[in-house]
Amino acid sequence: MKLFSERGILTKESPFEIAETSDVVITMLPSSANSLLSAFNYTTFGYFDVRSLNKVLDVYTGPNGLLRSGNVLRPWLFVDSSTIDPQTSRRLSVAVSNCLLKEKKHNRETPVILDAPVSGGVLAAESGTLTFMAAKICNNLALAVSMLGVSEGFALGQSLGISATTLTKIFNSSSARCWSSDTYNPVPGVMEGVPSSRNYDGGFASKLMAKDLNLATKSAEEVGVKFPLTSQAEQIFMDLCNQGQGTKDFSCVFRHFYSGKDET
Repeated sequence: MKLFSERGILTKESPFEIAETSDVVITMLPSSANSLLSAFNYTTFGYFDVRSLNKVLDVYTGPNGLLRSGNVLRPWLFVDSSTIDPQTSRRLSVAVSNCLLKEKKHNRETPVILDAPVSGGVLAAESGTLTFMAAKICNNLALAVSMLGVSEGFALGQSLGISATTLTKIFNSSSARCWSSDTYNPVPGVMEGVPSSRNYDGGFASKLMAKDLNLATKSAEEVGVKFPLTSQAEQIFMDLCNQGQGTKDFSCVFRHFYSGKDET
């Protein structure tokens, strides 16, 4: 908080105070206790520390939440960029849509909430290229399985005496080509500028991938869809977290689960 205030950025002590002074509110909370909320009121950009608020619902409907004012609110637009389960998103939508605006905005009498999770991780955040993405849970499910498949293929190939560089060329000129092989290669020494090239620091944390897979598992259970790959992937990334690799990029599964070797 002090860091932001010293740079001239408006800071507040609670979500409620942010809502009282803002027209647009953006929330982005991971599963950890360290979360961030930003708000725009056209002329100011503010932050407040929500380390004691571990759930998106707490930020919105808690004792000092954004909706504490009751049925009459100042913000006309809420954008939640957290990656959460669809059920929570629906609950938020209902809670916000039941409110009225203090002042009509853009011919609207009720506030709007957008479910807008982002994709790109730390690298995209640093370069300003984060992407708002619908159906992020489904995307990250597929991404996790893809990374596991690529890492497993690399580990097997290395054990058979094939270098990761050779395997990468084969994958990327064949049907195995995917983002995990040609853009985000998990083998240290094969590709520059990716987490595997810097000891898996930065990128998308394994603990966040485990969280997203858990959300996918719960969603699949609720709608009665089979999810054998999701549940296996979730267990693998939970194992990584239990080994102390939770803050490392999820591509570290190559080294810490499959015992893959660096390219030399």
